[in-house]
Amino acid sequence: MDAQSRKLVNHKIKTAQEVAAIIGPRPRKKRVIMCHGTFDVVHPGHVRHLLYAKSKADLLVASVTVDAYVTKAMHRPYVPQDLRAINLAALEAVDYVVIDPHPTPVEHLQIIQPDYYAKGYEYSGGHNPKTQEEMRILESYGGEVLFTPGDVVYSSSRLIESGPPDIGIEKLMLLMDGEGFGFQDLYDLLDSLKGVRIHVVGDTIVDSLTHCSMIGGMTKTPTMSVLYENKVDYVGGAGIVAKHLRAAGADVTFSTVLGNDALKDFVLQDLEKAGVKVRAIVDPTRPTTNKNAIVARDYRLLKIDTVDNRSISDKILAEFRRDIAETEADVVCFSDFRHGIFNRMTVPRLIEVIPEGRMRVADSQVASRWGNILEFKGFDLITPNEREARFALGDQDSAIRPLANALFEQALCKTLILKLGDRGVITYRTMPPDDVRTVVALDSFANKIVDPVGAGDALLAYASLALFAKGSDIMAAILGNIAAGVECGRDGNEPVTPDSVHQRIKELERVANLA
Repeated sequence: MDAQSRKLVNHKIKTAQEVAAIIGPRPRKKRVIMCHGTFDVVHPGHVRHLLYAKSKADLLVASVTVDAYVTKAMHRPYVPQDLRAINLAALEAVDYVVIDPHPTPVEHLQIIQPDYYAKGYEYSGGHNPKTQEEMRILESYGGEVLFTPGDVVYSSSRLIESGPPDIGIEKLMLLMDGEGFGFQDLYDLLDSLKGVRIHVVGDTIVDSLTHCSMIGGMTKTPTMSVLYENKVDYVGGAGIVAKHLRAAGADVTFSTVLGNDALKDFVLQDLEKAGVKVRAIVDPTRPTTNKNAIVARDYRLLKIDTVDNRSISDKILAEFRRDIAETEADVVCFSDFRHGIFNRMTVPRLIEVIPEGRMRVADSQVASRWGNILEFKGFDLITPNEREARFALGDQDSAIRPLANALFEQALCKTLILKLGDRGVITYRTMPPDDVRTVVALDSFANKIVDPVGAGDALLAYASLALFAKGSDIMAAILGNIAAGVECGRDGNEPVTPDSVHQRIKELERVANLA
């Protein structure tokens, strides 16, 4: 939806205080009725409910639950709050729309004091505790609850699950319009990443792909037989984060620990070629971490890990502390893969030597280890995925929004970008208490998913640089999400270049212009 279309309905979208001022106090000449709900994909059931409500009064106020408090299903709402408000405002029957920043409509009922409050037929029993609380508020000033007929029942959840609408571009356009920037600002932001000084501290992993072809299986034992074709090594872990950052134009210093082996030499040569300044601490008592996937016809048959996950020694910890304290940088990025550098003992000692004034970023993995993102409290940016969030909170049951909100509050971070795989990301940011823009959802920007491994590293790199360069958490989330989409579209963990991100932005802009 473009800005011009939005202007056609903006006059209907108000705060509760604005609506109260317009309609005036009770008793009124014009009767007012209010409806409240999620309205996630407006369907015929919603329309019937709203039309019935409007038939009972002169003015209809539709109240929309803010994104942060939608708890229906795991990944709802599908449609963001601003677009849900616009969808309702576009209906002729609706006079005003408010986005409610509270968990329940009780506070807005007290402010607006509608003459009638319309509820769906399913609430007519009056046993729901929330409905009882709403009824008490209405009775306190002489209002009345009306229940709409339930002859036909529709479900947004069923409609979304049966075939979710593709509204990713509409969400992006609405978000950019609301935040006051456009595609040209994304191009300019991409160009401004050059020269940002960033110090990456983390575990290096060499990711190997051993390509084979299937021969068959043994007849006497359940053993697969494959023919070796070739092996390709990639620098991964915190090393690929450093390469993403350098590819984006940053001035990158990388502190890590390596074993005294051939893979150490490969890592140093690869990073030097990429232009990363490496401060490698060689520990002859451990191997360079290697994760070797055996692949046949794009199927990963087996993964062989060569790792030593012991904590680094006190001597090596002291070297890391000295590096962090003395390295000139704008941003310090802790890239935690839990292979020795970061643990419950070392994390506080590494954090305490970060110089004042540095932007602090952290990502902690639990793919095969037990990192905890909550150990990095008070950081400017954290970028966990859903599994890492659930592990940190010990919560396997909550829907995504309550889960993300709990993590954001406990982490005490300024910005949280929660990665949701092919569903995109959710961003939580520090805003004034009643600002409904605290949480923002973005769909995935991947054209196709060839290999999702490493997408989070690309997001971490580009989001970190963008947040420092511009100070806009939303622009950082968009740019990071685009970089992740680019990384998903190819095999192997290779650094994402600004040219590839620029091309993807151009593609999104072209689709937006067509829309």
